[in-house]
Amino acid sequence: MSKTKPEERKNHESICTKGKSILQLMESAVELSAGSKLSAEFFEKAAPALDFIGGQMSLSREQALLLSVMVNYSDDRNIRVRDVANHFDCKNITILQYMKDFDELERRHFIRCSRSRDSQSYRVPMEVLNALKNGEAYKEASHAGIDCDALFAVIDDLFGQRQENELTTRGLYTALRELLDENPKLEFCRKVRAVELDEDDFILLLFFCNAFVNNDDDNIQFYELDDLFDSKLAFRRIKSSLCKRENDLFGLKFIENTGADGIGDRESFKLTDSAKEDLLSELGLNLKSNMRKQEKRLMKHEDLPFKKMFYNPSEGRQVERLTSLLKQENFVKIQARLKDSGMRHGFACIFYGSPGTGKTETVYQIAKATGRDIMQVNVSEIKSMWVGESEKNIQALFDRYRVMAESSDGKAPILFFNEADAIFGKRQEGAERAVDKMENSIQNIILQEMEKLSGILIATTNLTQNLDKAFERRFLYKIRFEKPSAEARKAIWTSMMDDISDEEAEMLSGRYDFSGGQIENISRKHTVDKILYGDEGGSIERILEMCDSENISEGQDKKRRIGF
Repeated sequence: MSKTKPEERKNHESICTKGKSILQLMESAVELSAGSKLSAEFFEKAAPALDFIGGQMSLSREQALLLSVMVNYSDDRNIRVRDVANHFDCKNITILQYMKDFDELERRHFIRCSRSRDSQSYRVPMEVLNALKNGEAYKEASHAGIDCDALFAVIDDLFGQRQENELTTRGLYTALRELLDENPKLEFCRKVRAVELDEDDFILLLFFCNAFVNNDDDNIQFYELDDLFDSKLAFRRIKSSLCKRENDLFGLKFIENTGADGIGDRESFKLTDSAKEDLLSELGLNLKSNMRKQEKRLMKHEDLPFKKMFYNPSEGRQVERLTSLLKQENFVKIQARLKDSGMRHGFACIFYGSPGTGKTETVYQIAKATGRDIMQVNVSEIKSMWVGESEKNIQALFDRYRVMAESSDGKAPILFFNEADAIFGKRQEGAERAVDKMENSIQNIILQEMEKLSGILIATTNLTQNLDKAFERRFLYKIRFEKPSAEARKAIWTSMMDDISDEEAEMLSGRYDFSGGQIENISRKHTVDKILYGDEGGSIERILEMCDSENISEGQDKKRRIGF
């Protein structure tokens, strides 16, 4: 690349840089460089802007240009070499001559590089963009002298970069080691640095500590470790050493298998209690509380309020039968008989029907009657925007459930998928879009887990026509919840409104084909009106008015004109 003479550069600078921010100069450099083929004439024109940018951030002229182009494309998390080449209207091989400059920008954290087996791409970190938007030159933050909470925030970010392939395994080790070396006064850093571990085991120990501190994860599975290592050979070596309990972390009492007495599950692992107390004392964690984190995620059966339920005869008999089955004394006998017969011994159930017919409340009441806690699934937390994360989340969900079921004194909790349409829907054939592939992967994992389920899974749905046939076959008990009969509606009206007469309850049940949920809505509004307006607010006329306004869709249908 050509260099301009000092007197020429000074003349250009007075014209090009005066009063402009770094971001404005980057914009000028990008505009000049578009289609320039990186010619000598371009560098001569752009030199003042590039030299100013480089001077502010200690970058060479070439690095300042590449960073400017990257910032221009910063809305893309996958900027490739060909994108940069296309911008300059030159060949990829031309850009490859500047790879040392890319590497230097990456080393200094101006850009991040994601590497897979057959490609690599770049992105500009948000902290760089924020500095530039504020008119400041980006300067890498120092992590020296931070406290233990901040240390683990940085550790979590480094493992996140590795998961996104933005750090190699070697790069992760180097960054973690430098971080600990920069903070020798922290007890955690001092103790870990004093232990003689090879690179892979050092990364492994930090991963276990980070998973416990930042993710409440006390049940590490092999699939969570796979992404830590560039080499499949290295992962297989680690996996073998963990399976055989020959890994140094076992000998040093840093990790153990999950389950009773540390030997319950040979394929899942956690930090030992002594490691938590010894390494993580600075964080002030309530370790006894943390050891019961999984339990805290449960809805405890004793906390569920009792509610009298009203069913139509058929669904009532089925609910009663299922409740009897799930009582512990019966459940144990039935599971043992099924195991002896070589049959699947888990129980998957689905409650389906119109909204407001009591499906969710029935799950709560079954849990209360059988003394079983509920592990309720939050589908929005499972589904992640990042490819691969959702699959890991759903797998981790079932792994957590297994641990809970095994550690609950033999009384397995209920794994509850409420409004399961979003996750039990029909699989997409020939899926091409990433989101469709992700949905299919999630569903395949659930299907596999339902096959080997040893506990209790209950799902509720309003839309059975969207249910995949493969899921339908795996539900042993299928209970349809229909709107209550006139007799059941009368009982619901009477139970929820003790100030209406038997005749009024019969009239309301005959006139309005409501679900139990709709009747409950009216009952709540009725209670509010009585509080506000006394007996006048609780009149039958006011109740009828509430009933007439309950169905929004029906009211709209009556008013809708032809053609709309």
